[in-house]
Order: sequence, then C-alpha cells, then structure tokens
Amino acid sequence: DVSSPKHGKVDPDNMPHVGGNTWAGGTGGRDTAGLGGKGGPYRLDAGHRVYQISQAEKDAVPEEVKRAAREMGEKAFKQKLKEIHMSEYDASTYERFSGAVRRQVQSLRIILDNLQ
Repeated sequence: DVSSPKHGKVDPDNMPHVGGNTWAGGTGGRDTAGLGGKGGPYRLDAGHRVYQISQAEKDAVPEEVKRAAREMGEKAFKQKLKEIHMSEYDASTYERFSGAVRRQVQSLRIILDNLQ
C-alpha cells in the first residue's frame, strides 16, 4: 500500500532499484520519486530500465495520497524554477518552443550518439 509521497534516499552508487519504498529514481515502486511506480511525488529518471506496474494498481492509490503527491510535485517544480531563475511563464514558453522541436532534437541526439 501507499502511505505518503517522498523524494526517497539517493543511492550514491546509482544502483538500479525495482519496487519497494526507499530509493529515489527507482522503478515500479511506491511513494518515492521514480518511474513506473505509484504514489510518488514526481518522475525521476536515474537512467535504469523501467519496470511498470499495472494501471489498476495506479488507479487504486487513495485520492489523499494522489493529492499529496501532486502538491509535493508542484512544490518541487516551483523550487527548481527558482533555482534556475525561471518564472512559470518562462517555463511554459520554453515548453511550447521545446515541444515543437522535440522529435527533431531526439533524432539529432541519436545521430550524434552513433557518430561518437
């Protein structure tokens, strides 16, 4: 079961973590920031293979936990904007322009990675 969202502990060795309720950047777990899990406050990619839980499990998260996770994610987003000296308007403008060329940028990254 999910209890309350949190960032989670940071693994200094960046080892992959699947499931559980401890590590930030893990996959398929609960309550912590990561990918493929449930009840976490925001997505956090540590660069590992993603293990996805079922949509039914995600839908079973209580509304108060979803609300707390959204609030924590919003707070983290605003803090990150403050750290990089961006307003919410700047972020939405960036997202609009970035979204328009996202596929082309991804293609270029793949080409450059292959050339290296």
